[in-house]
Amino acid sequence: MKLFGSSGTRGVVGESLTPEFVLRVAKAAGTVWNTDRVAIARDTRTTGEMFVNAASSGLASVGVDVDDLGVVPTPAAVRYCETEEIPAVVITASHNPPEFNGVKLVGDDGVELSVEQLERIEDHILAEEFDVSRWDDVGSVQHIETANDDYREELLANIDRDAIADANLTVALDPGHGAGSLVSPDFLRELGCEVRTVNAQPDGHFPGRESEPVPENLRDLERLVRATDADVGIAHDGDADRAIFVDEHGEVISGEASLAALAAAFLEPGDVTVSAVNVSQRLVDVCEEVGADLELTPIGATNLITRIRELWREGENVPVAGEGNGGVFFPNYRLVRDGAYIAAKFLELVAERPASEIVAPYQDYHNVRINLSYDSDDELEAMLHAAAEYAESADATPNTTDGYRLDYGDAWVLVRPSGTEPKVRIYAEGHTEERATELAEEAADALRAAVDEL
Repeated sequence: MKLFGSSGTRGVVGESLTPEFVLRVAKAAGTVWNTDRVAIARDTRTTGEMFVNAASSGLASVGVDVDDLGVVPTPAAVRYCETEEIPAVVITASHNPPEFNGVKLVGDDGVELSVEQLERIEDHILAEEFDVSRWDDVGSVQHIETANDDYREELLANIDRDAIADANLTVALDPGHGAGSLVSPDFLRELGCEVRTVNAQPDGHFPGRESEPVPENLRDLERLVRATDADVGIAHDGDADRAIFVDEHGEVISGEASLAALAAAFLEPGDVTVSAVNVSQRLVDVCEEVGADLELTPIGATNLITRIRELWREGENVPVAGEGNGGVFFPNYRLVRDGAYIAAKFLELVAERPASEIVAPYQDYHNVRINLSYDSDDELEAMLHAAAEYAESADATPNTTDGYRLDYGDAWVLVRPSGTEPKVRIYAEGHTEERATELAEEAADALRAAVDEL
């Protein structure tokens, strides 16, 4: 696909993402969907309202009525789609910096569109084939005020509230000024938790921290956990479809470790779980111990969703799936990454024992990630050519499901272009930080050298 990546389409506002482009996406989606109503939602980014207006105009121009949900977490929009049986345009750039925004498309079954469905819409965008309506048949817009409340009520009905409430947990929460600010504080309090917050005011400038919940952005949350003697800390990204945790000592728990812990808690023999090609050995170990199968896909929510649905058609049970970035699926609840639900399922475990003990079996690996930015297609091509040469010369057989993954027994490294940003990402994992860093830097040096030679 030329326009849509591994989780919709994103870009820097005014550069690769413009209102004109979002208008065309909406017109194409409305044409392909051939429906009377479509929902629109957004996160807190300052440019969100502008793009909502563009998308609403595009949909109205092809005769579609719009349900404007306002600022809601992506999983709240997905729930609305499933309940109302209508598709949605979600304006969000998830974890990207504030100058970014993006478009995510959700089907009338409450599931992000498959690659095949996105390609149909992309074809209409590129060919500018839109079913434009007459002046007297354009769509209208109505504002829906209850999407967040309805979402929160459904969350509460699907969590073991008594177990969490009986544990008298103190929770430190950092929604990162994103859409989760409007739901997660009240949700956690209604679960019976004592909640302390930081960066919990909706603000699309993300003044307190960058949107991505990685360790370097969670220092405030670490301090809050220690200052309040909290049992656990929880952090979201901009659209609240991820949850990253801090243990009771104020130490960030890697997303790979929390995914492994959740998988260990909810997988049973004969089950299947799905993850991406950058999967941690932690999850591999859990599957071997439990007797569950592990399926790997290219990186990105769209790819995981597609594979989960294929497994369902084959009669397989997939109770948990996800990636090590805090984006965990509980498909038997709903096929979406849901930061508030992920947080609550982890709290069910914390109600029984401390967070540090829950993840202790999965702390023997160290992960390193290096992002290499590029400014032109020539630089990207040079880096990808260098990655291929590096993989070919390595003393390991590459897995080319998505980029180049090299497994060395004690460690692995993966090189792949980002599906959402102009970057090539290098991931590495090893039993020691030194080993992981060594592998990542060796690969990065090869790619940097290729760009320097241009």
